[in-house]
Amino acid sequence: MKSRLVYLLLVSFLFVGSTVASETFVLSSPDIADGKILTEKQVLDGFGCSGSNISPQLNWSGEPVGTKSFALTVYDPDAPTGSGWWHWVIFNIDNNTHKLVRNAGSLKAKVAPNTSMQSRTDFGAAGFGGACPPEGDKAHRYQFTLYALDVEKLDLSADSSAAMVGFMLNKHMLASARIEAIYRR
Repeated sequence: MKSRLVYLLLVSFLFVGSTVASETFVLSSPDIADGKILTEKQVLDGFGCSGSNISPQLNWSGEPVGTKSFALTVYDPDAPTGSGWWHWVIFNIDNNTHKLVRNAGSLKAKVAPNTSMQSRTDFGAAGFGGACPPEGDKAHRYQFTLYALDVEKLDLSADSSAAMVGFMLNKHMLASARIEAIYRR
């Protein structure tokens, strides 16, 4: 009897595990790819770099049931700061949105979703700041991470630090998806 109960529990666990595994939250882009080098478009125009500073188009699907909003961060863990470098923080993207158009990170372009909020990066202002690692440094990783959240809105302002937004993202995250591109100069 006991071995039959263990067998039933194992079969149930495998069924539930396979159901959960089939639900896949995916982030994709026609502009960037996992492990590939960023183009001049995603490179900063400043700090000694001369790129176009255009955020890539990003698409997603497969978010978990209960998702009420999305957020995206772009982070360079290899920046020589001791704490990495935040390149973009955008949140309060409504749950009906499944795409950020190219250049959504430009506050002047005004093409980000109407519900969204972009907050302060390590460049000192809101909006997308492209890649610009120190010249001659190793290739840096640029982590474009999308979060599915269990709240419709994070009660934060455009002046909120990336660390504060990150705290709230981790508190409300249902799932995350990532593209990690690289760049060096």
